[in-house]
Amino acid sequence: MSVTGAPLDRTDGILKVTGRACYTADHRLPGLVHAVMVTSTIPSGEITAMDTAASEGMPGVRLVMTPFNAPRLPKGGKAGADTPTAGHVMHLLQDTAVHYNNQPIAVVVADTLEQARAAAARLSVSYRAHDAVLDFGKARAQAGKPQGEDAGGADSRRGDVAAALRAATTTVDAVYTTPMEHHNPMEPHATIAAWNGDALTLYDATQYVSGVRKAVSSTLGIPVDKVRVICPFVGGGFGCKGSVWSHVVLAAMAAREAGRPVKLVVDRTQMFGTVGARPATEQHVVAATGEDGRLQALRHDVVNSTSMIEEWLESCGALTRSLYACPSRQTSHRLAKLHIGTTTFMRAPGEAPGSFALECALDELAEQLGIDPVELRLRNHAESDPQKQLPFSSKSLRECYRVAAERFGWSRRNPAPRSMQANGKLVGLGMATATYPAYRSEASAMARILPDGTALVRTGSQDLGTGTYTVMTQVAADALGLPPERVQVELGDTTFPEAPVSGGSQSVASVAPAVQAAAMTARKQLIRQAVADPASPLSGAPPEDVEIADGWLQRRSDPAQREPIAAPIARAGGKPIEAKASAKPGKEREKYSMHSFGAVFAEVRVDPDLGEIRVHRIVASYGVGRLLNRKTAYNQLMGGIVWGIGMALHEKSELDLATGRVANANLAEYHVPVNADIGTIDVSVVDENDPHINALGTKGIGEIGIVGVAAAIANAVYHATGRRVRDLPITLDKLLD
Repeated sequence: MSVTGAPLDRTDGILKVTGRACYTADHRLPGLVHAVMVTSTIPSGEITAMDTAASEGMPGVRLVMTPFNAPRLPKGGKAGADTPTAGHVMHLLQDTAVHYNNQPIAVVVADTLEQARAAAARLSVSYRAHDAVLDFGKARAQAGKPQGEDAGGADSRRGDVAAALRAATTTVDAVYTTPMEHHNPMEPHATIAAWNGDALTLYDATQYVSGVRKAVSSTLGIPVDKVRVICPFVGGGFGCKGSVWSHVVLAAMAAREAGRPVKLVVDRTQMFGTVGARPATEQHVVAATGEDGRLQALRHDVVNSTSMIEEWLESCGALTRSLYACPSRQTSHRLAKLHIGTTTFMRAPGEAPGSFALECALDELAEQLGIDPVELRLRNHAESDPQKQLPFSSKSLRECYRVAAERFGWSRRNPAPRSMQANGKLVGLGMATATYPAYRSEASAMARILPDGTALVRTGSQDLGTGTYTVMTQVAADALGLPPERVQVELGDTTFPEAPVSGGSQSVASVAPAVQAAAMTARKQLIRQAVADPASPLSGAPPEDVEIADGWLQRRSDPAQREPIAAPIARAGGKPIEAKASAKPGKEREKYSMHSFGAVFAEVRVDPDLGEIRVHRIVASYGVGRLLNRKTAYNQLMGGIVWGIGMALHEKSELDLATGRVANANLAEYHVPVNADIGTIDVSVVDENDPHINALGTKGIGEIGIVGVAAAIANAVYHATGRRVRDLPITLDKLLD
C-alpha cells in the first residue's frame, strides 16, 4: 500500500519535542566565540567617527570590526547578488554611509555573548545626519516605475479599460492599504562561521543553502567549492531567510579576523530592519460590471514602499491579471522610496496584500449589485488564464466554493449588514477567493540502498518546519518499495545534490520528483543486479516481472520467489546501490498556466459597544493537486490561515517618523495572534488531478493558506457592523465613532 498521501507523523517530530533537533545556533564548535552586531541609530547620513577604545578594553573582547578597520572586499562587497533570491545589498562595513536606522555598522566579538553585548553597548558612534524620507504617505507622490529586473512586468493592459468603465452600470472605486510588516519566526537569523585554512563552513539559518554558498563565495571572492553551508533545521523562515543578509558575511569576516569560529545571532530588535520586511502598500482598485454582474473592467494600481538602496516590487496586481474573467484589465506597480531597510519576500508576497484589495472590492461590488458574493465570483470564473491565454493545468475552484460554502453554512447568511446576532454580539459572515502560482524549479537528489536493507536519501533542500523530511521519506519509501521507517532523509547541506530555494511554495513540487527519480533508479539497479545473480531466487527473471514490496524483492507472477533486498547486496560484497537524478520543468509551462486555488469563509463576532473583533471560525477548501501528507498539508494551510488572521487584525510595524526606527520592534508590542485569538479552523482539500505540474501531480501549499483570509475577515466585519474598513489591520478604533 502506498504511504504517499498518508497522514504520517513527522519523522523529525521526536527530535524536535525532545530538544535534540540541532538548529543553527545550537551547533557547538571548539573555540567558538560570540559576535554581536551594532546597528545605526539614525535613518540617513554618515558615520564620522567611532571610538572603540572602551569596547576593546573590556574583558574577553577579541575584535571590534568597524568601517574604519574592516577588511576590504572585492567590488566593495557588492558581488553577492549573482543567484536568484540569494543576495540583497549587504552592509559589510565597506563605507561609512547610513541608509536606514538599524543598519549594521560594526561587529563586536568576545569570548561570551554577555561580554560581546556589554562591549557593543560601550561603542561610541558619531554621525553626520542627513534629511530622511520616512513618511510613506508623502513619498507616494514621488513614486516611480521600477527600473530593475521587475520593470518589464510592473504594468499590464488588456482591452480598453476606459471605454469599459464608461459602458459599465455598476462600479466600485476604492483605495485599500496594508502596513509594513516584519517576519517574526521563532528562530531568529543566526550564522556560525568557521575557517579551516582557505575553506569556509557556514552553519546558517536559511531557506536556501546553495544560494548562501554562491552569494558568500562571490562576495568574499573565494571559489564556490571552498564554501560549505549546513542547515539541518529551520525554525521558521516565511521569506526572510530566503536571502543572504549582512550578518552572514559579517560573521565570516569576523571569524577570519578573529581566527576563531564565530557565532552571530540577530537579536529580536535587529530583526526589524536588517533582514527585510513586507512593504506598505496603497492599492487603488476599480471594478465595474454590467447589469448581469459580469466584470467589464478591472484596474489595480499599486504603490509599495521600498528602500533607498534597492528596489523591491510587491506584485499585488498579479492575481488581478489572472483570477477572474474580464475583457478589459489594467494593472500598474510603482515604488515609493524610503530610508528603511530592504523590503523582501513575506509569505505569499504580492498575493496576500493584493487579495485583500481585490477581494474586498469584489465584496463591495456584490453588495451594490445585490448579488451573493459567491455567485458573483462564479459568474466571473475564469475557465482559462486571462493573462497568459492558456488553459489551467488543473483548477478546482468551483468545487472549493461548493465544499467550503456547504461546510460553513453560507446559505443561512442574511445579506443585510448588522442583521445577524449571537449572544449579544454582531455576527458577520464574509468570504474571499485564494490563489497562488504553482512554481517548480530544477532539483537533484541521491538515493542509496545500504547493505542492511535500509536506504539513505540526500538532497540539498531545507525543512522550514513544514514537513519536508516527512514527505520526502514517504515519496522515497514508495519509490524504493520500503517501509518509511527504513528510509532516512538528510537535508540542508551543500555537499548534497543541489535543490532550489524553499520559497514560492516550490520545495515539494521541485524536490519530490527528483527524490522519486533517484529512488526509482536505485530500485531498478538493484533489480537488475538480483536477476543477474545466479545465487538469487530471482535469477533470470525478466526485470519487469520483479518488484520491491515492504523490503522484499519478489516476482510479480510468483511472489513466493523472493528474497530480502539486503541479500543481493551482501553477495556482491556489501557495496551499496546508489543513484542520482534530477528533475526539472519542461515545456509544459508554455502550454498551461499553473496555479492553486481555494475559497475562504470567515465568521466574526463584534462587540457593538467596544468594537472588539473575534474570529469565531474559518472554513476553507483548497485545490492544490495531490497531497503527499494530509496531516502536514493541513498543518501548513491552518498556519497560513492563522497568519491571515494576524494580517487582518493584528500586525503592523509602527515606523517612528522622527527617527526611522520601528517603535514596536519586539514580540510584546508587535502583535501576532495567540491561541486565544483563534477560533475554529476547518480545512479541507478537494480531490484534484494535475498531470502536468510534475510526475507526482503535487503543488506547493505553504503560501496559499494566507491568501484571501484578510479579505474574508474584512468582508465579515463589514457584514457584522456595516462599516467598511479598507486599511489593515482592522482595529477596534476603526469601528467606533
